[in-house]
Amino acid sequence: MNMTSRIAFALAALALPAAPALAQAITVGMQVTDTAGKPVGTVTAIQGDNLVIKTDKHQALLARNSVTPANGKLLYSMTQAELDAEIEQGLAAADASVKAGATVKGAGGTVVGTIESADANWVTVTIAQDKKLKLARAGVRGNADGTVTIGLTEQQVQAELDKAAQSAAASPGSSTGE
Repeated sequence: MNMTSRIAFALAALALPAAPALAQAITVGMQVTDTAGKPVGTVTAIQGDNLVIKTDKHQALLARNSVTPANGKLLYSMTQAELDAEIEQGLAAADASVKAGATVKGAGGTVVGTIESADANWVTVTIAQDKKLKLARAGVRGNADGTVTIGLTEQQVQAELDKAAQSAAASPGSSTGE
């Protein structure tokens, strides 16, 4: 083996243990601190390349590569207050998207309708062919892109509409889905 091959082999051997060691360095329960060493939160779960961090107010999903392991903790570039403020800003923007005219997507990501009206308790969604589905406000989630997601698939929406139509047929004078 020539000198260049020996150096390449030695470097490769050194590089192999380093990658798994770094991947294993992040564990549930680790404290996340800002660059000044002040607490940001705690790792509560690891989801592939993401970490779930619990701050004093919120849970945040952060990319694993956005933190740096150091001295048994993880360093993050934002303070706890900055991260909480960013999360709150995102939540407010998402909540504001739950309004008349917003596109509604089902749990599978398929467009199922448009919001006709929304208040603090109820959201009425117009589905194709002018069918309406009334949902509890807690069952819809606004998204940062201005769309709204509901926890039902397209098939479940149709099943709910069918149930409402059967109910309306059984008791004349009632309104579909409302």
